[in-house]
Amino acid sequence: MPGFTSAEVQSLKAQYEKVGQGHVFTYFDSLSEPEQKSFFEQLQKIDPARVQKLRDLALNPPKEQGQAVVEPLPDSANASIIDSKPEDIQRWYDLGLELIGKGEVAVVLLAGGQGTRLGSKAPKGAFDIKLPSHKSLFQIQAERILKIQKLAAEKAADPSKAVIPWFIMTSGPTRGPTEKFFKKEKLDELSDEENASRAKGIPYFGLDPKNVTIFEQGVLPCITNDGKFMLASKGKLAVAPDGNGGLYKALQDEGVLDKMRPNIKHVHTYCVDNCLAKVADPVFIGFAAENKVKIATKVVRKRDATESVGLILQKSGKPDVVEYSEIDDATRQATDSKQPSLLKFRAANIVNHYYSFGYLDSMGDAVNSLPPHVAKKKIPFFDTEKGEHVDPKAPNGIKLEQFVFDNFKWLNLNEFACFEVKREEEFSPLKNADPAKKADGTFEKKPEDGPTTSRTHIKEQGRRWVEAVGATVKNGDVDGGLEVSPLTSYGGEGLESFKGKTIETLSI
Repeated sequence: MPGFTSAEVQSLKAQYEKVGQGHVFTYFDSLSEPEQKSFFEQLQKIDPARVQKLRDLALNPPKEQGQAVVEPLPDSANASIIDSKPEDIQRWYDLGLELIGKGEVAVVLLAGGQGTRLGSKAPKGAFDIKLPSHKSLFQIQAERILKIQKLAAEKAADPSKAVIPWFIMTSGPTRGPTEKFFKKEKLDELSDEENASRAKGIPYFGLDPKNVTIFEQGVLPCITNDGKFMLASKGKLAVAPDGNGGLYKALQDEGVLDKMRPNIKHVHTYCVDNCLAKVADPVFIGFAAENKVKIATKVVRKRDATESVGLILQKSGKPDVVEYSEIDDATRQATDSKQPSLLKFRAANIVNHYYSFGYLDSMGDAVNSLPPHVAKKKIPFFDTEKGEHVDPKAPNGIKLEQFVFDNFKWLNLNEFACFEVKREEEFSPLKNADPAKKADGTFEKKPEDGPTTSRTHIKEQGRRWVEAVGATVKNGDVDGGLEVSPLTSYGGEGLESFKGKTIETLSI
């Protein structure tokens, strides 16, 4: 049995024909039964009318009324861990830990990317940045959850409630490998050495499997320049992930909101490639909860006016993110009238957000209104007119993607908050492979946002933490640092036993 009826095929075909996409069924009748089943299931998951609406919105975005006025967020929507009073930070921490202890906090990890630019086909979260422990990004982050659960349980009225469910959003190419990696099964995408290292570990890195949910973001068809859905083969649409903004629809479609609904009130979301991410950060959660906002976002200070990052600000009286390319040079260079040594627009977006569960649960059909962005690409496809595969030499179509921050502008300023954190403590993205090395072993150019910087930043942080309690590090580490396991310390706490001691090991 093919798993569908002729009437169901005709009904689905009619949906595609209604929006001028009936050509995708050109070869359907010539496919084998298993191929038909697979193609039918793929087509069924896509709403062609929705895609058509997104395409039209992307190519003909609504024009803004009048001249947009860009200003930093008001003080009422801003806080900085750099400038805040210690008693405020402690109050936010205590509140966040209390909420974790009540079982009201969940974490969503954006983990759809592969390590392609790092020379790996495995999920980026499985990447080994060559710490002394050889822990992957997934393991580092899992252990931060374990540690903050433990700290919360120690203060909770009912320690058994101090559980943080972890929801991991993958993509089509990364879902299967991610599930295998968590179960510590062998991955073809990893080297023998990397598989052997993972095999020594424990499933789910010590987390209870029932508290880890791996789900998949949606896809959108690739579209020709004249608006037609592209085929990858006779029986398969050419598709691409719908961007990190697909999170909101995936939370609905994959049943994540249903899982959260009984207990969760606060959700922390971050990207897998940030090795310094404070997962379920109690200070951030406490700050956002105290201010009763729908969305809060972490930012770091721009390094300088030329750093190419998106900025969190207000645009025509609404919170927004403006990309580097959208800002003129005078705006980039402008300084803060209150603090002239700082840039006026300095709140760099690091895709690290808080959501009230109530907000996520109320989005409804608004998930389909996130403005899509167009990327013009060279997309291999199957030409239905010529009946052959084509590998284009120039961009021949578009991919649509949505950005996770494009709903910020839907909020009022009193529903949104921005929380500035220290870059050296909380942000070190893994984007690029390390540069080639010269004959003497040094890099041809300075590494940037790669394995070396990620590894070094973790070890520099560890060294700062132990030196702050009066320890000395003399371990001969090649990067001059110390790896502090998240199971030893979540954020620098609990290291007093090292006071006055000399640490000679590479990790503690």
